[in-house]
Amino acid sequence: MILLTCDQGSPEWHQARTGVITASMFATARSRVGELTDQQRTFVDAVLSGLSEKIAADRAGYKAVPRSAIVEKAIAGEPIGDFSEASKNYAFRLAIERISGQPLDEGFETYAMRRGHELEPEARAEHEVQSGLIVQRAGFVLSDCGKFGCSADGLISSDGGSEYKCFLNPEKLRTFHVDNDASEVFEQAQGCMWITGRQWWHIGLFCPALAPVGRQLWWRRFERDEAFIDSLRTDLMQFSQMVDRYESGLRQPMKVAA
Repeated sequence: MILLTCDQGSPEWHQARTGVITASMFATARSRVGELTDQQRTFVDAVLSGLSEKIAADRAGYKAVPRSAIVEKAIAGEPIGDFSEASKNYAFRLAIERISGQPLDEGFETYAMRRGHELEPEARAEHEVQSGLIVQRAGFVLSDCGKFGCSADGLISSDGGSEYKCFLNPEKLRTFHVDNDASEVFEQAQGCMWITGRQWWHIGLFCPALAPVGRQLWWRRFERDEAFIDSLRTDLMQFSQMVDRYESGLRQPMKVAA
């Protein structure tokens, strides 16, 4: 990995992220449409393994053999699915940034982003108190190829790292504190571990308003999931190729209609 020690939210940080596929956007980059459902995939895999359509339908839980264009294309070995519009728009934005060398949004920050950057030192300090660990400030981390990156809020010893969220939305706060559900940040945590080569990652939810009851920081440890990271890497490499195609197309001379 390539470690850049810059303050998050600073001009240097925005410049470092220019044209880079970042962990906070991995879910958007991987989002697709027109894919098989799990049930359809079970049916298709069963048919391709040599089972009859009726037996395959039973195995997949269908009462009758499913008939749809996407299933028929999958069985025929034709390509199905495509990147979502959000994914394509993100890829096009990155292509423009790689050409210009500047962030397309000119470093724009929402209130939530600014608040998160301002509260990060407090969150890190509280995390150190609660965990007994020493958290090293990280800034921005690039993959060796320079195409992927993550804003690591902290690196811990030689195997771990940390990320702090400062959500204001009561629905998100309830999801963490009441349901103990951190699935929303699982993908980002795995992405950070992929880029940094670390084995575990702490995700913390910092809410100063809960300090009177001693619950200002909710945190959880995520272990590295190699199977998920392999899938993540495959999807992101395909997304990166789309960015490359957009960039290549934009660099071609524009054809003027006669």
